[in-house]
Amino acid sequence: MPEPRDLISKARQPEDELVEETLRPKYLPDYIGQERIKENLSVSIEAARQRNEALDHILLSGPPGLGKTTLAHVIANEIGVGIRVTSGPAIERAGDLVAILTNLQDRDVLFIDEIHRLNHQAEEALYPAMEDFSFDWIAGKGPQARTYRIKLPRFTLIAATTRSGLLTSPLRDRFGIAFRLEYYNQEELYQVVKRSARILDIPIDRGGAEEIARRARGTPRIANRLLRRVRDFAQVRKDGEITEAVAKEALSLLDVDEMGLDSLDRQLLSAVVLKYGGGPVGLATLAACLSEDPGTIEDVYEPYLLQIGFLERTPRGRSATPLGVEYVLKGEAGRQEMRAQQGRLFDRP
Repeated sequence: MPEPRDLISKARQPEDELVEETLRPKYLPDYIGQERIKENLSVSIEAARQRNEALDHILLSGPPGLGKTTLAHVIANEIGVGIRVTSGPAIERAGDLVAILTNLQDRDVLFIDEIHRLNHQAEEALYPAMEDFSFDWIAGKGPQARTYRIKLPRFTLIAATTRSGLLTSPLRDRFGIAFRLEYYNQEELYQVVKRSARILDIPIDRGGAEEIARRARGTPRIANRLLRRVRDFAQVRKDGEITEAVAKEALSLLDVDEMGLDSLDRQLLSAVVLKYGGGPVGLATLAACLSEDPGTIEDVYEPYLLQIGFLERTPRGRSATPLGVEYVLKGEAGRQEMRAQQGRLFDRP
């Protein structure tokens, strides 16, 4: 059984790699959600195709798991060119970058994931490559140093980032097209689950697909991961078909509730409400209470709780909203009733 935090984490897990490759749509009509972005992209792609030019450089931002990598592959397929995939941390020196750029063909796509983690030296070298399709290379040192300008093919850089605020202004300004991917609504996630189930040959009815979509935290990656875990449960404990009842039972076993919260989310929210009177409470205090790293709380716990309106950040710390307080108190009342019932089992007549 996977760890709860791994199950609903938006970060890509090792087993996601192969599955996402199988489920990845090839063209824009197959890409579910992000309708505004798709409409704008279709216009830009068609214009570039008619002019037989490389597409403008594209910056894709937004939370992890929403399909930025998939969208980059879709764009390359729509243009009909090759795509080279790398990430910011993998480019350690400018020399690594020139090796990649000189191997591109005309109009090819270079996709750099996590570009906010790009080495400063490599970022500086990327500027002329994006603007003038050239690369300045310095050979030698001191008086013997020589500068060479390498001509590059006219390529399209597609960069993805989960933290656009960390990008420098000079880099951000060099992208002609910028989109922010938004969280998916329940109907879009239902379509994602149905499509994935069809490709993976998983029997599922509408109720089962809707139940998984409801608890997927607005993220297709999590929806696909939950689908695979519920499939395992249906195969081992049931007759193999995912119905609403089967999905509820499986997700309850996985400790993912109706709001998509797991035990760690509930611990954080309960700490704010029950231990600190709803807040505000400082991040360091909250981290010590939960025995967690403050960065983990900020990057992993809080985003979804903020998105659904259960938590808010204030200058004085974290506070629970009325919705968050109601959620915790309802759950606490249910737990108290359960403890009371368990206690009565041992009462003497």
